[in-house]
Amino acid sequence: MFRMGPWEIGLILVIVLIVFGVGKLPQIGNAIGKGIRQFRKAKNGEEDEEEKPEVKKIANS
Repeated sequence: MFRMGPWEIGLILVIVLIVFGVGKLPQIGNAIGKGIRQFRKAKNGEEDEEEKPEVKKIANS
C-alpha cells in the first residue's frame, strides 16, 4: 500500500501553499476542522453543541 514519507508530505504542503497562498491557510484549516468535528459528531450520534444555548447559574447572595 502507498505510504507517505516526510518528503511527500512536505511537497504536498508546498503545493498547497503555492495554490492557496499564506492568507487563506487559516481559513482552510478552520473549515477542515469544522468538517471533521461535524463528521465525528454525526458518526457518534451526538447533537450539535453550537446550537444549544449556554445556561449559567446565578448564585444567590
